[in-house]
Amino acid sequence: MITAIARLGRAGAFAALLGGIADPADAHPHVFVDGGVDFVFGEGKVLEALAVTWRFDAFETLYTMSANGIRLEADGTLSEMDLARLAQALAVWPEDFEGSAHASLSGMPIALAPASGFGAELVDGRLQVTFTRTLDEPLAAAGRLLEVSFHEATYFYAFSVTDPPILRGDSAGCASEVVPFEPSEADSVLQSTLLSLGREETPEIANVGALFADWILVTCD
Repeated sequence: MITAIARLGRAGAFAALLGGIADPADAHPHVFVDGGVDFVFGEGKVLEALAVTWRFDAFETLYTMSANGIRLEADGTLSEMDLARLAQALAVWPEDFEGSAHASLSGMPIALAPASGFGAELVDGRLQVTFTRTLDEPLAAAGRLLEVSFHEATYFYAFSVTDPPILRGDSAGCASEVVPFEPSEADSVLQSTLLSLGREETPEIANVGALFADWILVTCD
């Protein structure tokens, strides 16, 4: 992953190469990603890891391919080698990027290990990336509320949960619910303010992305 300022500088130039396509980097957020989070349980309903999926918007897919010198094959696919290169490139995160899945158990933040196991594929013309966030310490989930917000702190990326969560492993008696972001009047005003930000500007509100987050709730008997 490329730092925000470097990415924005090249994104505008790349948009020009696309022949007049509206540049999503002109507004905040700059990148739109959908996907979701699956939950990996060990024996005894112990949460061990989060399995995260991102699907980039069409513009970001083209930009990421171009930035890595990758072109589609004649049949509109990507080679295994190119997919591996993309996965490797997207596994490099800026120091200030904490990922998109922020978890807590009964209100207490859950420490997650750095992302690992990156994979990439092309799905309906969009770049899809998958990776795993292992818990630093597996946690018993029975009788407790697990909450995951799907967002990026600066709202440079707008993440949306579109994939129903899958509960993997020993998850009998567990259930999940997606709570989508529903803007209030105040949220709409703030979003309008964010739209006016320049390409190299960052919102002054700390963790502003959390205000627009979709949430996933998991409960276990």
